[in-house]
Formats: sequence, C-alpha cells, structure tokens
Amino acid sequence: MITVLRNSWPLLLGILLLLVGNGMQGTLLGIRGGIEQISTDRMAVVMAGYFAGFLLGSRIAPGMIQRVGHVRVFAALGSLISAVLILYAAVPNWIAWTLLRVLIGFSFSGVYITAESWLNASSSNENRGQAMSAYMIVQMAGLVTAQVLVNFGDPSGFMLFILPSVLVSLAFTPILLAATPAPAFGALKRMSIRRLYQVSPLGCIGIFIMGGVFSALLGMTSVWGTILQMSVRDISAIVAAVYLGGLIAQFPIGWLSDRMDRRLLILQLLLLGVAVVVLQLVFQPGIWGLIAVAAIAGGVANPVYALLLAHTNDYLDADDMAAASAGLLFLNGLGAIGGPLIVGRMMAMMGPNGYWIFIGTLMAALASYTAWRMTRREARPADETGNFAVIAPAASPVAVEVALEAAQDDTPAEAAQGDLAPADYEPARGEASDGAGQDAPR
Repeated sequence: MITVLRNSWPLLLGILLLLVGNGMQGTLLGIRGGIEQISTDRMAVVMAGYFAGFLLGSRIAPGMIQRVGHVRVFAALGSLISAVLILYAAVPNWIAWTLLRVLIGFSFSGVYITAESWLNASSSNENRGQAMSAYMIVQMAGLVTAQVLVNFGDPSGFMLFILPSVLVSLAFTPILLAATPAPAFGALKRMSIRRLYQVSPLGCIGIFIMGGVFSALLGMTSVWGTILQMSVRDISAIVAAVYLGGLIAQFPIGWLSDRMDRRLLILQLLLLGVAVVVLQLVFQPGIWGLIAVAAIAGGVANPVYALLLAHTNDYLDADDMAAASAGLLFLNGLGAIGGPLIVGRMMAMMGPNGYWIFIGTLMAALASYTAWRMTRREARPADETGNFAVIAPAASPVAVEVALEAAQDDTPAEAAQGDLAPADYEPARGEASDGAGQDAPR
C-alpha cells in the first residue's frame, strides 16, 4: 500500500478533491431547493438529471478520449464542472438546475473515466488491487469530508457553491502535473443486455433495482431532510452516515462473500435493510436513530451492489468481464434515473415517509427475486468463485473493470483456469444452457 501511495498520491489527491466538490453539490442543492421553495417533484427531476448525465457520459466520454486524448478531455470537462458549480447559485431555477445537473453528471463521468485510467496505468499487476482499494477509500473520504464542509457556510448564499468550484479546479493540478504519462485508451467492450441477462438474471435485475436505491440515498436524502425541516448539520450527518456505512461494511461482507453463497448473503443483507426501514417507519427515531438507520442502509446498499457484480462475474470468462461490467453499469444508470423521479412523487403524495417506503419496497422486491432465483440453481462452491471486489456505486466502467480483473487475479489458479469456465459447469436438473457457451441463467 505504501508503494501505491508513493506512486499515485497526485492522482489520489486530485480524486479526493473532485469527490469533495461532487459530494457538496448534491447535498447543497437539496437544501437550497427548500430555501427557494422548489417543489419535491421538481427537485426530483433536478436530482435525476445528474444520473442521466452520468449515464450519457459513460457512453460518450470514451470516444472523446480516443479522439482528442486524456489531457484535453480532462481539462475541458473540469472547466465545465467548475462553471456549473457556481451557476447553481447564480440561477436558482429548477429547469436550469436540471440542465446543469445533466451537464455536471456528464462531466464527472468523463473525469472519473480519465482519472481511473491514469490510476490503472500507474499501478502494476502486483498492486492493482491495493490501488483500487485506496481509490475506494479516497472516494468515500472525499464524500464524507464534503458533508462536513457543508456546515461552514450559508446554503442560501454563494460561498458554499464557490468552495467546491475552487476545490474541483485545484483537483486538476496534481493530476495534470503528475509524472505518470497519459495511458493508452482502448474502446470499452460491449455486451448485449439480452446476453447479459442469459448469463445472470439476478445480476441484471438486481443492479437495475439497486440503481434506484442508490439514487434515492445519494440524491434525495437532502431533499427528504429539507421536507422535515432538519438543520444543515443533521442533513449532512445523515448523508455522511450513508457513505461511511457503505465503506465500513464492504470489507467484512467481502470476506464473507468469498466463503458462502453470494445469493444467500445478498438475501440476508436485503432483509436486514427492509427490517431497519420498517422499524424506522414504526418508531420514527430521533436524529441519532436516523443516523444509525442511514448507516445501515448504506451498509446494505453498497455491498449488495458489489456482490451482484461479483456474482455475475463468477459466470463469465475473463475476456467478457469488461463488456459485462459496462452493461451492468448501464442498467444501474437506468435504474438511477428513475429512482429520484419515483421517490419524489411518493414523497409529494405520502409525505417524508415516502422516501423510506420507496427504499424498503425496492429492497423487499429484490429480496423476493433473490430468494426465487436461489430455487432455480444450486449454489456454486465458494472455492470455485472469484474474489469479491470493493467497488463504489459512483465508479465508472474503467474502475469496475480494473477492480474485477484485480479480484480475478487473486483467485486460486485452479479455479480461474478451469472451475470458473461457464461451459464446465453442468446445469441443474430442469434447466438448459443458453447455447452460447455460458451457463443457463442464474
């Protein structure tokens, strides 16, 4: 890890500052929307704009990088981000905010792809897994730090919007001045959604549903807190708890996932999430109870996302992992766009409880589907599966691909070379192969 930090500290520092800027803008808009008396439905559209832009950027940015190079794309998108962060306060209008959120989502997607490509290029095969773990920790540290900084200003003014703009601008200095050369960038592979569904129905459905959960937790929590007339301190603490819970839970759950049926672990986590949501709705706890609920919700959602990726990865050849990860992130992006729109409508109809009802309903639906899928196929032995990879929901296809490949490299050789090959796995009674060398759907 020391070697990783010594070689990659400019990149990691830049990423930290980028995530601070990104984390501040999401929370600030939810609070400022309440100050500007923008309705819940309209704020939902604003929040959905980021995820639409991020999804668009993940499809377009790789082509931009291939045409003009990392440095130009990085600088151009960074300038757009800095401008948008200031324009939020200058144009407090929900239509303008929506367009700006699409633009900033697109820009952050391209910036992440560029930065993650650089980080990958600066790592060796031996320390790539450590590099991605450090990247994950830095991401979460930036997002949590952002929630602290939200408390050092007035959301109704300009200063809190200027601060993230300055931090984002500063983020590019260590990255662009780093000695690491810009890496070669190949086209991201694609896999059809139909083929991906044939490989893992649970992976596809689960990732789509979790996109809605993430966008509610990460995009609408500040809107929900504003409806309840919470203080800025309480809202930022709850948002920070979501991120911290997700970070802390990844590691023990990852350890468990390499030793048991991942589907069972997914089911248990989702049932825990549903139980906590129900308890919250029944007892309506105070601020410390809400912080605990938010931490558990984040501690469920983040690992389940990574578990679904690992589960799908267990049924893929190494050459297909990159294409599959891009397809899964596309499904996740589609779910994320719909999440704020639906939860916003539910809160407009039901009040603040609609926020938790939405999250609990999605977790319950995915738990039911997971339990049903477990009846369709016997579990693959734990020693025949790939290793768990710590992956943040905000990661681009580049980071997901690298993390999965690093986890695959850590898999015992006999499993990676033989037992993991889908064609070598005999379908359970009553199920057939899809005819393309992959296992029947799981």
